[in-house]
Amino acid sequence: MSRSDYEVIIGLEVHSELCTKTKIFCSCPTTFGAEPNTHVCPICMSMPGTLPVLNEKVVEYAVKAGLATNCEISKDSKNDRKNYTYPDLPKAYQISQFDKPLCEHGYVEIDTENGKKQIRLARIHIEEDAGKLNHDEFGGGSLVDLNRAGVPLIEIVSEPDLRSSKEVETYMRNLKAILEYIEVSDCKMQEGSLRADVNVSVKKKTDTKLGTRTEMKNMNSFRSIVRAIEYEVERQIDILEDGGKIEQETLRWDDIAGKTFPMRDKEDAQDYRYFPEPDLVAIQLSEDYIENIRKNLPELPVSRKDRYISEYGLSEKDANIITSSKYLADLFENTTNKCNNPKAVSNWIITDISKILNEKAIEPKEISFGKDELSKLIILVDKGTISSSIAKKVLVELFENPKDPEDIIKEKGWIQISDENTIREVVKKIIEANLQSVADYKSGKEKALTFLVGQAMRETKGKANPKMLNEIFLNELNK
Repeated sequence: MSRSDYEVIIGLEVHSELCTKTKIFCSCPTTFGAEPNTHVCPICMSMPGTLPVLNEKVVEYAVKAGLATNCEISKDSKNDRKNYTYPDLPKAYQISQFDKPLCEHGYVEIDTENGKKQIRLARIHIEEDAGKLNHDEFGGGSLVDLNRAGVPLIEIVSEPDLRSSKEVETYMRNLKAILEYIEVSDCKMQEGSLRADVNVSVKKKTDTKLGTRTEMKNMNSFRSIVRAIEYEVERQIDILEDGGKIEQETLRWDDIAGKTFPMRDKEDAQDYRYFPEPDLVAIQLSEDYIENIRKNLPELPVSRKDRYISEYGLSEKDANIITSSKYLADLFENTTNKCNNPKAVSNWIITDISKILNEKAIEPKEISFGKDELSKLIILVDKGTISSSIAKKVLVELFENPKDPEDIIKEKGWIQISDENTIREVVKKIIEANLQSVADYKSGKEKALTFLVGQAMRETKGKANPKMLNEIFLNELNK
């Protein structure tokens, strides 16, 4: 059989650390990057005789996430003990939610090649994060850091509605944007604030029964998730084509090797021996509590995208890119309100700013300048004070040293040359040095003019007024 005879079935369990100031059951801080085992106390270290106290902000943030993803909110839920023997939670169980989660039956909408598609959410529940094991390859042992133990999580469990790595990436990006917009998580994937367990199975399109799934744990980059899914799909199809059988197991993705490796057999719910957490009371929410959170939800990405298309005249593609990040959307809107040039702001964000973000491998949240600097830069270009090529240099400087663009221009000597006599002298010099290009232009080769203008820009180190430069070149060449 060919690859096209198989259907891919994917479901995700996305874990998002909540940006509360303290942990879920104690008052220890949740700050990332502290020295090992400095953000701990008897409760999160599971000392005998200690009792957990639920952080109310965790419930609020979970409800907020549920409402933003179209979930039904349970007025009566509870916490459960999920038993396992890993060393990263010393009490040998995790406080989570099993049969009565806070949020159920939601969806996240994504754009696909065949139009819009709703990815159903089975549930969103709260739980505590585990500690971190630091493996010593040379010493042959492992050390545990419990700073992360007890950091609050929401787990967002999708139905198996995803059919390709591309759909998964779109879903993950949309989900990340929603969580950023409602400000319940910083979603820093490199710090583990947003990570996914990816469940993959394949089946023949003619089969009605789903195939056996494998799970890839703790994936924390879009690129790795896409690569891992594509590899795992090929691996499973190869096994089935050879007459083999897929084993239900948990896998580890090795990004360097580009392969998955078995970790252990996949657990089922009965393996965790869930039972109600006896040290915590049930979570009961009033209708007023839920509605108050609903009323205070900010504008979400889909709504913001539609508004940018209608209000600012952006294309759907541009609006999609800008609203994919709350921080880019805020920068766009705040800058536009200041300089009243939405098209220019959009172009700067989508092209030059996005390019620098990719080159520096940083998130939009880490942009060090704001609306004042970007709007000033756009106004300086519009006024003809600097050329667009100089403005690009100023932008690079803004990322390194955010301050008034005018100060950067003065310090670097980048003020645009707009004196007609000075520019005419440069034009004459370039014409005399490039007589063949002049002849090419006169014979109808328009590209020759572009070359000559480029030479003049190089001569003036990009400081010549481009509009004046073109006009004077045309004037001199057509004499």
